[in-house]
This record gives sequence, C-alpha cells and structure tokens, in this order.
Amino acid sequence: MLFDAAIDGRTVRVEVRGENGHYAVTVDGRTLEVDHQETGAHFASLIIGGRSYEAGLEKRPDGYNVVLAEDVLYVELRGASRGQPAAVRKADAGPARILAPMPGRLVRVLVEPGQQVSAGDGLVVIEAMKMENELRSPRAGRIAQVPVREGQAVEAAALLVVVE
Repeated sequence: MLFDAAIDGRTVRVEVRGENGHYAVTVDGRTLEVDHQETGAHFASLIIGGRSYEAGLEKRPDGYNVVLAEDVLYVELRGASRGQPAAVRKADAGPARILAPMPGRLVRVLVEPGQQVSAGDGLVVIEAMKMENELRSPRAGRIAQVPVREGQAVEAAALLVVVE
C-alpha cells in the first residue's frame, strides 16, 4: 500500500508491505520493521526498530489522531496513486475541538475558559489502560469551553476542550 501522510505540516511518502502484524514500512526512503498488535478497540502496541510504543488511535474522516505517551499527532492520509499529495491541516483556522482519543478517566483538567494557551500547552490528562496521556493544544489561542471535570469518565470522541 502506498500513500502520502501529512504529520505536523510535513508530508511524507509511506509504503507499507507485510501482513499479520509484521510490516516493513518505508517512510521517505527509510525502511523500518514494525510489529503491530491491537490491544483494544482503539489501542495498539507497536514495536518499531526494537522499541516498544503504546498508541491510542481515533479514526477521523481523512486520517487518525494518534495518542502517544508524550504527544497527540494528527495524521492525514491520502492515496498517492491518485497523484495527490496529502493536504496540510491548518491548526490555526477555526476552533480546535479537542476530543477524547479513547475511553478513559480525566485525571487533571489543566485549563479553564478564557485562559490563553500556546501551541503544545497541556490541556487535560486522561488515564486509559493504566497510562496517563496529556492532551496538548494544537495551536495558540483562548480556551472557549471546558465541558468536563476532573475525575469524570469519558467515552472516545467526547468533547474535552475547545480552543479558539
């Protein structure tokens, strides 16, 4: 499978070969061995180049939100066979709706309505599968809504914060 992926404003060409959880993934000419195992409805365990990662995956219309221990990445996918490069998603246009990437419990709410934030600032900390994940602001702005509270259980795709 061949496609383009836009990650944090950078477009890369990706080729995936393999099956049954064992893949050779070539990103812009560099090949990585990847072992993939689903560990839940929205979770995966990955071994990439001998290093282990846990990831939460939230399907979006044109890609995925990928939640790692330290970061949340939006990965937009496009079929390269169509000759279309993946469009870069502009994080600074319109309100940014931060959604729960997986079911879990809110451990900490780090912001309140009206507060100014910078790109990368922590917004909330969600615990899922005994791991805490800090969700960060995709851009600078003002917190418009925080419809959740600490200790609250949330489902996947629940609205957590809106950044304007």
